[in-house]
Amino acid sequence: MNIDNIEAFVYIFHLGSFKKAADALFLTQPSVTARIQTIEREMNAKLFFREGKQITLTEKGKLFLPYAENILQSYQEAKHNMLNQPKRKSELNIACSLSVSTYIIPEILTAFRAKFPDVMIKISTGHSNDVLEKVINKQVDFGIARSVSHSNIESSPFFTDPIHLVVPPGHPFAVNPSSVTIEEVSREPLIFFDHGSIDWMMIHGLFESKKLSPNVVLEVDSMEAAKQMVIKGIGISFLPEMCVRTELEEAQLCQITISTSVELERKIECLFLKQSKRPPFLSFFTHFIQSQSNRLNKN
Repeated sequence: MNIDNIEAFVYIFHLGSFKKAADALFLTQPSVTARIQTIEREMNAKLFFREGKQITLTEKGKLFLPYAENILQSYQEAKHNMLNQPKRKSELNIACSLSVSTYIIPEILTAFRAKFPDVMIKISTGHSNDVLEKVINKQVDFGIARSVSHSNIESSPFFTDPIHLVVPPGHPFAVNPSSVTIEEVSREPLIFFDHGSIDWMMIHGLFESKKLSPNVVLEVDSMEAAKQMVIKGIGISFLPEMCVRTELEEAQLCQITISTSVELERKIECLFLKQSKRPPFLSFFTHFIQSQSNRLNKN
């Protein structure tokens, strides 16, 4: 069956007339009519009722329509992809945690694209376990996520992300942000994110070490949501530095130092398979992060 004939059938149905379909396809009306007649002969079925200028589908036409639309759509997608397939020298597949993709990857990719404009980049996101699974199954070249332990995985340090207690500027803690105790924090409305995660357990452990129960008023499934809640004054929260750096610089949030010897931080690593050559462009990512860290430390 000719794809041009199927296209004419679909156009006639959606445009409501043979003439409009002919105009849209840059054909004469007799040519469009001939195409429909060819399909009707091949299908041994009449597809349209014609009543004056009005046309409607027959029962057979209604039955054929969804198949025709699917065929035409698949053909057009295939044609588009084939004609527009970019000529790339190579492809880089990365899996990373959602926070890394939101706050770290965009800056890296700006520099990466400037240096390697011909490389096609594909990024998939998920929790650390999702990233680990994609690396093990060779679905990606490497992953960027929380430190994980697996017999088939090698890792290299990417960056260390401190976790800070943050409050809105008008909060009482903001008056003297360097002399707040964990006991005082436990009495404040707290917003936690990512229940059950390592970050969540570390923060809970901070209170448990002092035999305290945090006043958790809200739990959300993303640190971005938790940050917005703090900005709105709903509560206070422990959040990674990379998530709140801009808001701290713009005074939308205030960082609080708690008088405790425990330092909360997340160790982010690059993950790749053991006994294999280093993934392509891995060194670019690690060197970029190192240079940025050095620049921030000098400032």
